[in-house]
Amino acid sequence: MNITLRLAWRNLWRNRRRTWLTVGAMIFSNVLLIFMISLQLGSYQLMIDNTLRTFSGHLQIQHPDFLDDPKLRFIIPDIEQLAEQVREALHSDQVAARSMAFVLASSEQRSYGIQVTGVQPEFEPRVSSIPGLVVQGRYLNGGTNEIVVGDVLAKNLKVSIGESITVLGSGVDGSFAAGVLTVVGIFDSGMIDIDRSMAQISLKDFQAMFSMNTDGNTITILANGLDEVQSLNVKLEQLISQQENTFSTVPKVRDWQALVPGLKQAIQADFASAWFMYAVLIILVSFSVLNTQLMSVLERTREFGTMMALGVRPARLCRLVFTETFLMSVLGLSIGVGLGFLLTLYLNHVGFMYPGVEEMAERFNFPSKIFPSVSLLAIGMGPSAVFVGSLLAALYPGLRLFFLQPIEAMRAN
Repeated sequence: MNITLRLAWRNLWRNRRRTWLTVGAMIFSNVLLIFMISLQLGSYQLMIDNTLRTFSGHLQIQHPDFLDDPKLRFIIPDIEQLAEQVREALHSDQVAARSMAFVLASSEQRSYGIQVTGVQPEFEPRVSSIPGLVVQGRYLNGGTNEIVVGDVLAKNLKVSIGESITVLGSGVDGSFAAGVLTVVGIFDSGMIDIDRSMAQISLKDFQAMFSMNTDGNTITILANGLDEVQSLNVKLEQLISQQENTFSTVPKVRDWQALVPGLKQAIQADFASAWFMYAVLIILVSFSVLNTQLMSVLERTREFGTMMALGVRPARLCRLVFTETFLMSVLGLSIGVGLGFLLTLYLNHVGFMYPGVEEMAERFNFPSKIFPSVSLLAIGMGPSAVFVGSLLAALYPGLRLFFLQPIEAMRAN
């Protein structure tokens, strides 16, 4: 074994208590960082899934201009037939066709502007959480002239189950679109904007009301996880390219980042802000290492002075101090990462639940537990920062040795 390495290892245990306190701080910070980052990434996964399951899905097939200007006229012909082809291509029933328009909804007492969406009642529950959020009545079951509305909209219009709503709008050909619909269900998503401005009817009723024949606006696809999105996107692109001659305007496949760009930006902002807290922890650990090594250097001033008088260069002494810090950091890193990985792996299987969340989760139809993400990013990011911070903290004690005078050092108490 290299003589510097052997000396550094022996020096670490000259004061076992101080060494273990410093290593313990590293272990604690590494475990905490791994747990917090893993939990944060897991919560982002839950946030993305819940947001996308509410309405947009992970992927959509739509007219190229529909995303920037969601007008009724930007249609996909024979949309239910294409949706069925998508199900066959993906071997999944988490695919649903939709159409949407802005209309004036009126009850006997009030009128409000809302977005009405035509859905396939048999497939919508597989791509959206809204069918599971119905708190009064039932969801659409294929009957004619039925409508499901948000609870805030129902209160604003002062309607209840069994009462009628009149909707007025403009058809795809510019004709007058109108219909009288019976409220069969009221949902509560917990998001006021959705609950006060959104309603759903069957796609058949929508097509008849807005003169759309068999056309629609979007096909929504829900993946089993974010890791599937890229492969599903490729399959959808291939399916569309095989049939591009059948479209007057070739539809475009868009993923969730294009559909809900604000979600990714919010996650990035939250992750960046969290690193301020993580940075404080890393700085505290670095100062702990700095304190330990500085005390170690000061205690050995006479020893270092004697070694320099015997011809040992300051650079070699600096390397010795740096090696001590390196060994201490490796010890804290290996134990901390091991414990942090085991903790994260365990919670990834059983889940982690914040106190008081279970009731809220049941109400809004989302999982009550967060499952920390077991990934190289989560496990390596925090401990790597602690490791680098600890090594940087050793620079000052090591550089002090270059200014040490052998005679003065040997006289030090």
